[in-house]
Amino acid sequence: MYLAKSISSKPLILPSIDNKKYSAKNKHLLHIHSNLLKNGLRYSTKVKPSFQQTLASSLVNKSSQKVQPYLKLMRLDKPIGTWLLFWPCGWSISVAAEAGTFPDLKMLLLFGSGAIVMRGAGCTINDMWDKDIDGKVERTKDRPLVNGTVSISDAWVFLAVQLSVALTILLQLNWYSVFLGASSLGLVIVYPLMKRVTYWPQLILGMTFNWGALLGWSAIHSSCNWEVCLPLYAAGICWTIIYDTIYAHQDKADDVILGIKSTAIKFGEDTKLWLSVFSCGMISFLVTTGILSQQTWPYYFSVCLITNHLYQQLKTLDINNPDDCDNKFISNKNVGLILFIGIVFSTLLKTKENHEKTILPNSSVS
Repeated sequence: MYLAKSISSKPLILPSIDNKKYSAKNKHLLHIHSNLLKNGLRYSTKVKPSFQQTLASSLVNKSSQKVQPYLKLMRLDKPIGTWLLFWPCGWSISVAAEAGTFPDLKMLLLFGSGAIVMRGAGCTINDMWDKDIDGKVERTKDRPLVNGTVSISDAWVFLAVQLSVALTILLQLNWYSVFLGASSLGLVIVYPLMKRVTYWPQLILGMTFNWGALLGWSAIHSSCNWEVCLPLYAAGICWTIIYDTIYAHQDKADDVILGIKSTAIKFGEDTKLWLSVFSCGMISFLVTTGILSQQTWPYYFSVCLITNHLYQQLKTLDINNPDDCDNKFISNKNVGLILFIGIVFSTLLKTKENHEKTILPNSSVS
């Protein structure tokens, strides 16, 4: 799973590829590999971790030696993935809040807990699928399932525990939301396989990671206003394709050799152009969501800030510098926070009349 990979400080060594074999199979991959051999990927000696990542890593490293491998298996030492999973939930819960009120704190805590557990379960599933692949990549070869600190059988038990906890959290919601939430499990399971069969695994990841944009609203209203939730969901998918394509550029050299597919390889040197398109898509869907949910000026101000963030991100992005890609990827947690704050203040300024226009019986399915 691209979200779970870490940065290696070691220089990348690219082996040669049999030109006849690869040119016959995929000339595009041969071209990418040749460019990487020619230009190389630029690694700095060390990536400066964020405060949150430093704190999380410190807590994991201080844990019991028996527990530590399982915490690393669920990526508890790398909280960025949890934030990226949580924010669409927070957006939806906030959009669904009553006019003039703050979002439901209990729901935010439930979804926050669910994000931690389900992100961990997703990483566990991913590592179980990718055990053999991870062992061939320098910066993933020390993962618990690869180095033997966790066995496959133990991983199955740990996965069952995580899914049981996730189900317990899900059962705190209404039945509409229980079924809606459970329906996303298929995406969680199949996502790790997608990078073997399509150059668009980031699309499947987007569909998976942004399911909370649908679930948050239904948790509040026991139904889903599709006119509002679908544009928000689509905006989240575009956002995920943006940040995970940037992240995937860190691994493109190894991925080409191993036959792993991604939008980073698909877009290649045209990555900035493609991501500009998805950035426009994200902003368009956010504006649509704002109009349909009767948002006030703080919401649109936050969308303007996000637009600037995406512009600056693409303007300064160096797709051949893994450290820069990692920093850009991590910065996307700020995008989620900015929109969340914008929605919260926008809702506080909304009138009850505008809120009632959003909760229309004929636009929801119960």
